[in-house]
Amino acid sequence: MRVRLLLVEDEPRLGRALVRGLSAEGFVVDLATDGRDGLDRALHGGYDAVVLDVMLPAMSGYDVVRALRAEQHWVPVLMLSAKDGEYDQADGLDAGADDYLTKPFSYVVLVARLRALLRRGAPERPTVLTAGDLTLDPASRRVTRAGAEIALTAREFALLEYLIRRPGDVVTKIELLDHVWDAADDTDPNVVEVYVGYLRRKIGRSALETVRGAGYRLVTDVTVG
Repeated sequence: MRVRLLLVEDEPRLGRALVRGLSAEGFVVDLATDGRDGLDRALHGGYDAVVLDVMLPAMSGYDVVRALRAEQHWVPVLMLSAKDGEYDQADGLDAGADDYLTKPFSYVVLVARLRALLRRGAPERPTVLTAGDLTLDPASRRVTRAGAEIALTAREFALLEYLIRRPGDVVTKIELLDHVWDAADDTDPNVVEVYVGYLRRKIGRSALETVRGAGYRLVTDVTVG
């Protein structure tokens, strides 16, 4: 049975070249040239994987993959982008992509990464994480407290996700920089305090403790007072 791929790419020359090359590798390839069409095809086309550009007309690649995951659609997604900053790559993966490849890229590496994604198959839906009445869903990127939804920025979400995966543990600033910012050597550690403050204002001050001289701890039995 041949593997069906959806390519979402608006640059005509690159799109045609990728369709030819991937077809020569034995894939059956459909091409969409804007984000909205790409999302519709990805949701309903029964594809084995999606190769998704970031900068697209109508709807960005980030929004496409978020929408897919919000619909609990777990087709493997490989994002392509000329944006090669570490935050850009982190944003793509945080949005729900399974891999991220920067342009210009090696065609051999693209095919190898696609085959690796296909071997792994569609991932299972991530578990909803909880701490008392606080819930975080990595798939839909929704956070609620006592059933009420809380809007978080991407960085606030990443910070809370790391803390909620370490329930009751004291987590140091350096650890948070390494895992949430991925730039401990270049980022002022005080930025952690700033974002902890932002997060406290949204989830409740009592939910996130400062352990003097050590770091921060998410309270696991937090409830609305």
